[in-house]
Amino acid sequence: MFKASSIKTYLPGVKQGLNKLIYNKRFVYTIWFGIGLFIVLRGLISHQPPNNYLIFKHNFLNVIHQQSLYTPQPEYYYDRNHYGPVFSLIIAPFALLPDGVGAMLWVLFNVFILFKAFQVLPIKNNGYLIIMLLCANEIIASSIFFQFNPIITALIIFSFYFIRKEKDFWAALMIALGTFTKLYGIVGLAFFFFSDHKLKLIASLVFWSVVLFVLPMAISSPEFILKTYSAWYHDLVAKNAENAGSDMQDISVMGIIRRVFNIPGFQSIYVIAPAMFLFALSYIRIKYFKSARYQLLILASVLIFTVIFSSSAESATYIIAFSGVAIWFMNVNRPVTILEISLLVFAIVITSFPFADVFIKNISVTYIRPYKLKALPCLLIWLKIIYETLTAKFSDEGSPEVVQ
Repeated sequence: MFKASSIKTYLPGVKQGLNKLIYNKRFVYTIWFGIGLFIVLRGLISHQPPNNYLIFKHNFLNVIHQQSLYTPQPEYYYDRNHYGPVFSLIIAPFALLPDGVGAMLWVLFNVFILFKAFQVLPIKNNGYLIIMLLCANEIIASSIFFQFNPIITALIIFSFYFIRKEKDFWAALMIALGTFTKLYGIVGLAFFFFSDHKLKLIASLVFWSVVLFVLPMAISSPEFILKTYSAWYHDLVAKNAENAGSDMQDISVMGIIRRVFNIPGFQSIYVIAPAMFLFALSYIRIKYFKSARYQLLILASVLIFTVIFSSSAESATYIIAFSGVAIWFMNVNRPVTILEISLLVFAIVITSFPFADVFIKNISVTYIRPYKLKALPCLLIWLKIIYETLTAKFSDEGSPEVVQ
């Protein structure tokens, strides 16, 4: 039987072994790329091409053949497409391949782009590896459904990165591309105040918006693309109205209120308006706009906000929010407090685990999913982030993980 003194003797060795494991690139990369790929391969072998991939593929085919992007096509797939015509250009190289090959490469492309985005974060000591580990379950969940959300996450991070590097022209492309595909990318404008070249950023946004607006016309026709943008607007309005009563969508703060308090008609504006006010408060500390730690907090806040206050949020969307959670955790002062560790563990258990049935299945099915509680830990962490942006002293001393 071990004595307390014996445990204390072994703890440093255990800690050292864990550090070697989590900072082992081969181990982390195997999890990041390998497990998701294995799951996708197994699915492709035993089933027909995945539904989401078929929706994406027909976005391209419908643009080519000038058929409505938002009319149901049950002969090819169930559900509907909700992406803009620019998305057809992104999916085109994959859609031209056989479905199995195209779907496989699509998943790898998504996870690779997000991997590169994590790498460019201003976090030293290979801290991006821990971010990848923390997000591993969500990237697997996203891969299972062949989602585009990892790239959306990456576009938001890249817009942050390019603005920090004073490459506003490319930052504008990231923002515009995210906006013209799934709208979520527009949140990249939150980093506008970190730019030293605001006029250049505005001009670049105008330039890339025009380019992306007309670019799908090269594989279709101006008349069809103009009609498609109008149809996209109406589709998104209709989808937003449908989300409130959906079992799969509305995994958000508003969804929690609607389900827990049984108020199906609860208006989202009553949550979004105060949330936007709190988010805006984060910008009052102008003197810290150049601080890497402050900027990373804003990035984490943006990634979480984008999901937990969206009626379109579904389980696979949480790769965006959980990336924010992981970035926040790597950005907190060391040593980490019990509260911060508790919040992270709460997020892992409630937000990330239930989807993969790692957590107790009955609790997940009975409480977490029906009451949209996947959003709750992210909300608490987001509120903690807002508090930190308003009260913390931002100097990179005492936070060895973060670099200017």
